[in-house]
Amino acid sequence: MAAGVSTYLRFNAPIDRASLEVEGRAARFKLVDSGEYTLTLEVAVEPGPGEKLGVRVRYKDGGAPAYAALVLVSHPTLVDKEVEVVRRPRTVEALEARLSHVEAELVSLKAQRARSGLPSIAFAGMFDSMGVRATLFFGRPAPGNKGGLELGIGTGYRATRWAMVVVQVRNLPGQSAWAPGAARLTSVKGTPVKVLSVHMEKPQLQPGEFALVAVMVEPPASNEVRFQLELMDTEGGRLLPITEVQL
Repeated sequence: MAAGVSTYLRFNAPIDRASLEVEGRAARFKLVDSGEYTLTLEVAVEPGPGEKLGVRVRYKDGGAPAYAALVLVSHPTLVDKEVEVVRRPRTVEALEARLSHVEAELVSLKAQRARSGLPSIAFAGMFDSMGVRATLFFGRPAPGNKGGLELGIGTGYRATRWAMVVVQVRNLPGQSAWAPGAARLTSVKGTPVKVLSVHMEKPQLQPGEFALVAVMVEPPASNEVRFQLELMDTEGGRLLPITEVQL
């Protein structure tokens, strides 16, 4: 584009004039004129170095792709006065190729999910003949908790090489979305337990929703079975301290 020079765009399919979007139209353009197949543009002020102005318009026939999007830029010595905008239809072959690609990605994701579950724990040698001890518990929020979170039933899993605490958490209505970012686990005697990872079964807990939170830890060195767990959100502002945790 260049000030004082009109650029003429010709489309090979009818455009919806009412859908036309031109960035900075009121302040930057001297002329914006659209027809059924054409669009004429003229900037009033020379665009600055590296400045880009976007243009977007929808095709009227409902075909794919539905929109044409262009970026207008300036050049110290060149200007395009006529531009042909060609929409290439998506052929059956192209759609079939895209479908095959998506199906391959799905197979890969399913395999990755299988590897990251219980089989991976077995491959890492974390299961042994001693088995896994699971203990249900009804944890309690610590007195004075004002994090806007509610606690449900929990389960403590303990094996010789790993341990995990799983608790159900509810985000109370009227609160902002929540997700656990970190956790601390200590015994009732104050002995810290190393936390390895924190996971929730959904990306975020919306107001009123329930979800399970799993905290993977190293097996406690002592034979203590009662602990306190503290869940912290990704920003460290909303806490859920839980007492009466059994592991």
